[in-house]
Amino acid sequence: MPKFPSTINTQPSTNYQTINHLTLFLPYEPTIAGKAINVHLILEYLAFFLAFRYYVFLRKRQVDTISTDNRLSIILGAILGALVGSRLVGYLENPVLISSLEQLLQLMNIKTIMGGLFGGLLGVETAKKIIGEKQSSGDLFTLPIIVGIFIGRIGCFLMGIKEFTYGKVTTFPLGMDLGDGLLRHPLAAYELVFLVGLFWLLKRFRERKNLENGMLFKLFMLSYFGFRFLLEFLKPNVFFVLGLSSIQWLCVICFVYYRRVLGVKIS
Repeated sequence: MPKFPSTINTQPSTNYQTINHLTLFLPYEPTIAGKAINVHLILEYLAFFLAFRYYVFLRKRQVDTISTDNRLSIILGAILGALVGSRLVGYLENPVLISSLEQLLQLMNIKTIMGGLFGGLLGVETAKKIIGEKQSSGDLFTLPIIVGIFIGRIGCFLMGIKEFTYGKVTTFPLGMDLGDGLLRHPLAAYELVFLVGLFWLLKRFRERKNLENGMLFKLFMLSYFGFRFLLEFLKPNVFFVLGLSSIQWLCVICFVYYRRVLGVKIS
């Protein structure tokens, strides 16, 4: 929820804010039987479950030209690619020299949806080459992916500064205290609004009869990666290459990958 300086009493020591008599604690970490509940982790599992159920629902409502066996191989390729890509790009956001087993285990827990999406894309294309599938397969996954990201981003927002999805300190009216007593850009909240609009727009495109097969997923990737490229300028990154963060370079790679869709000729 936006935090307006004229109506908010900031209490840095207790990490909460009051808006029109509504108190919002961030990070949000409820306790049950004396144990803190990881809301983000719960919402991540919920995101996977609901996104998959939505995918099954959509597949039943339309004729899938890809066989069930090939579709399962494609899903497996997407999962493996996403696992590798999410952790690799997560590490590249702030690469450090790994000198102990503990650091390696911590690295395994670092992940980013951007790497997961692009890694999943490469995993799908690899699986399709192995099984000889020629048809585009991404359209059926597009809307479920957006639903999954949306649910996951709710968890990111509730975790405040404990998840690296917060923004720079700002005087912008939408700045919020995310847990450290400072007004920051609530990037997860910005993304939630964007995802709602993107879902509505792509759902409208999906209803078109003359839409090229595979185009819906390409439009999603270009839209989402374009949005994240801009959002990174509001993020307090510490690692840059030629003035761009690792996520922004991944966005550039995605644009190059889909250069034909963009209508740009790249040598």
